Amino acid sequence: MEKAEGENHTSITEFILLGFGNPPGLQILFFLLFLGIYIVTMAANMLIVALVVTDQHLHTPMYFFLGNLSCLEICYSSTILPRMLASLLTGDRSISVMGCMVQFYWFGFLATAECYMLAVMSYDRYLAICKPLRYATLMNVSFCMQLAAGSWLISLIFISILISFMSQLTFCGPNEIDHFFCDLTPVTNLSCTDTSLVTLATLIFSSIDIILPFPLTLASYVYIIATILRIPSTTGKQKAFSTCSSHLIVVTVFYGTLITVYMLPNTRALRAPNKVFSFFYTVLTPLINPLIYSLKNKEVNEALRRDLPKCRLFL
Repeated sequence: MEKAEGENHTSITEFILLGFGNPPGLQILFFLLFLGIYIVTMAANMLIVALVVTDQHLHTPMYFFLGNLSCLEICYSSTILPRMLASLLTGDRSISVMGCMVQFYWFGFLATAECYMLAVMSYDRYLAICKPLRYATLMNVSFCMQLAAGSWLISLIFISILISFMSQLTFCGPNEIDHFFCDLTPVTNLSCTDTSLVTLATLIFSSIDIILPFPLTLASYVYIIATILRIPSTTGKQKAFSTCSSHLIVVTVFYGTLITVYMLPNTRALRAPNKVFSFFYTVLTPLINPLIYSLKNKEVNEALRRDLPKCRLFL
């Protein structure tokens, strides 16, 4: 414990992440469950990245962005799950204040980047379905690189500014975070100094992150669905819808759980549902995304059939 400079209270140096409560009899069960999720998540997303890089048939804008999304999911899962697994295995729920800030930095950066990446992927599908004759010209290599880099860069700038404000906060007790990772609201609620600057920055950046990617995603799918409905043949409609159905499912799951979490009032009665929905978009979404794309996408399935036998021969 350290004295906060110029204050009459003690500054804490670590937090306790309460997680899901983790009753002693269920710790091993939770550990095995989360370990299985982490292994499958990493393997599935790495497989998608490997296919996109090595298979010539997947060298298109759609799969370039899918590869970016899978890279993002690999990092996203590694921000939360290894720390959770270590806590379950050792029983040590403590995390330093600096470690907590670092975890939130990467979580915030990757979550924001995913919002923009999903919007970019929606725009790509909009051009492919609604502007097919101009698609190759508009979605060229240079533009794809700019969209992907912009998604990562904007997120990096926003979260870096927010973290610089959060790093100025002082925490003097209590030090228990009723969550399984260091999220913004549970952490700032423990501060014993003025959080108005952090609140203002959060409001501004959250508004931008909602105003830019979410309406673009929504508008893209409104135009896509309207265009598909105007296609006269049933076969044509099915073919057009098959190119975007996987992404539509991913967008619905991600935004549905994310909006639910941050729209729920911050009350004690709703903390358990909040954790469940947070679990969906932080842990399950990176798991189900590659499974949805591999199960629902014909080209990914064909790439798997082409490339997996080669891997077995090589081994």
